[in-house]
Amino acid sequence: MKILVLNCGSSSVKFQFIDTEGEVVLARGLVEKIGSTGAMLRYAHGHEKEIREVTEVPNHDAAIMLVLSTLMHPRDGVISSAGEIDGVGHRVVHGGEEFSESVLVTPEVHAAIEHCCQFAPLHNPHNLKGIDVIDRLLKGTPQVAVFDTAFHQQMPPESFLYALPHGLYRKLGIRRYGFHGTSHRYVAARAAEVLGRPIEELRLITCHLGNGASVAAVRGGRSIDTSMGFTPLEGLMMGTRSGDLDPAVVPYLMQREKLSAGDIDALLNKRSGLLGISETSNDMREIVEAMEAGSGRHALAFNMFCHRVRKYIGAYAAVLGGLDAVVFTGGIGENAVQVRAEILRGLGFLGIELDEEANRRGDTRLSRGPTQALVIPTNEELAIARDTRSVLGAMTGRAEGILPEEAVERELASLGNQDRRELVLLWAADPSVDMGQLGDRLAHKIGKRLSPQALGRELDRLGLVETHSAMGTRSGTDQA
Repeated sequence: MKILVLNCGSSSVKFQFIDTEGEVVLARGLVEKIGSTGAMLRYAHGHEKEIREVTEVPNHDAAIMLVLSTLMHPRDGVISSAGEIDGVGHRVVHGGEEFSESVLVTPEVHAAIEHCCQFAPLHNPHNLKGIDVIDRLLKGTPQVAVFDTAFHQQMPPESFLYALPHGLYRKLGIRRYGFHGTSHRYVAARAAEVLGRPIEELRLITCHLGNGASVAAVRGGRSIDTSMGFTPLEGLMMGTRSGDLDPAVVPYLMQREKLSAGDIDALLNKRSGLLGISETSNDMREIVEAMEAGSGRHALAFNMFCHRVRKYIGAYAAVLGGLDAVVFTGGIGENAVQVRAEILRGLGFLGIELDEEANRRGDTRLSRGPTQALVIPTNEELAIARDTRSVLGAMTGRAEGILPEEAVERELASLGNQDRRELVLLWAADPSVDMGQLGDRLAHKIGKRLSPQALGRELDRLGLVETHSAMGTRSGTDQA
């Protein structure tokens, strides 16, 4: 299945075209400076050198049309017609409480994403533009929305609620949503593969460290807490974001400096973090270079950043009740040797013994001892392509009355031990339940929707029912 993955921002469209058979990236690129006559297309396919072209791109329609025409270019393209695009997967920043998994875009889903624009006004509207443009240019091509917030939707209330009057949560949806979920989910799954252990057994802390940065506590493959909150501003110190801050600072600054709400928003999101402390840069590479040249201000920015990450790791180890591995990913996490070393040096009490040479080499495993430290490159585009393939495969299977074997096994692989216990309890409460109804009840409990075929297969494996066909029809001891 050939999937076009789109990440539409306010003035850019990032894309990859992936053949999910073998998970091969056929082409990748970026259209930036949309809305100007000096827009730039950057495009590469196979092992060819990147192509760069300056052109006029007035809007997102033109940007995505440029992407499609480039993919079909007689010399540099990788497909001969748009009909070879089996589906389009979109990164959508905010799914609110409505979405705990990736979904096929329907009018109802589109409306729900639009509703969530109130929580992500700088992101969701542009994500929707991508969906709308594809709907016009590739009429009938199925689209899938993959949400940054979805992975964190199974957090318990003690993790996601703020200690505000509860009515504000009910009325306005003010709560911790968390972000970078696609990345945290991907690297957690890869960590289980690297460690050679079922993810259901693991207690992981995943650190997505880049210009935007967040940490997640992952138990059994589920996010149970994360550092970003109602917006991506909360949590770690970042490139230009302040991270955690005493809320009383906001009205104090507004009063003393005569700042508006917009002024405060810009100060905390665009002028703080590494940039605010160093007063020169939000780039960790430049921070480290200046620090090593003797700049105390840049050393302070570096130490503050590492201290905040280390503090969250310690807190989340307590929340998890122990720790099997810390995972570094993102631009800083994957590349900044000094940052990883400084963070890990203070964590010997958690069973992490830093291997300095392995860290300098950029090995996957950075430590000795009972608790592992890992570097795992994130691949959000591949995760989006996989989800798109899964959703479209399930859709095709349901239309035909049968799912591909791979799709069924992929659904079952997503189940943890607690998920299986919930399934057994729901089935035991009503053994004659229709599989569609059982799927609805299970989705309400665990936040995952399984096809009737997958449910039948799992109940068969557990010896509770007998599956008579690949379509998931079954009989049990209670059936005539």
